[in-house]
Amino acid sequence: MAGPLWPRGRRGSTDEALIRTVYEEHGNALLSYAIRLTGDRATAEDVVQETLIRAWRHSDALVNGRGSVRGWLLTVARHIVIDRQRAKAARPAEVAESPVTPPVEDDHADGVVDTMAVLGALDRLSPEHREVLTELYYRQRSVAEAAETLGIPAGTVKSRSHYALKALRESFTEDNRPRVPQRPAGLREVVA
Repeated sequence: MAGPLWPRGRRGSTDEALIRTVYEEHGNALLSYAIRLTGDRATAEDVVQETLIRAWRHSDALVNGRGSVRGWLLTVARHIVIDRQRAKAARPAEVAESPVTPPVEDDHADGVVDTMAVLGALDRLSPEHREVLTELYYRQRSVAEAAETLGIPAGTVKSRSHYALKALRESFTEDNRPRVPQRPAGLREVVA
């Protein structure tokens, strides 16, 4: 439909009647166009609704505007779709929580309990075994570097780490649970 919807003299009608008429005349074409732009009927219906709200807010553009009403509506719908796409691209993607994607914040209590158990097990090791594990795993040194730091042969480092890890494994498999002391005495040796 070319030209304004209402002649200037009929402006006495309410805006709601104007929008109702616009929807009756252009709603199907507007919905079809929005479906082509979005690829989804539900989203397209939202676009049509937003387009009609903007038409209601700017009813003077429909009544006194130049050009076709349908052209104005299709242009507004296209701008709404573009704005939605830009807004969606600007924010991070939402990911539903599932077993594959665990929650962002885990309860740290399990980590604290595990740390206490490991520190308790380390406390029960001999100082020599604890020193070797500290150098190899905490400070991430190689066998040669640990041997040089501790002033012992590399073979002794390997032997002590083997027996220390064996003792830790046995500590965790006894009664299927670790023995955790009230206050780990070996904390300073491991953390230092």
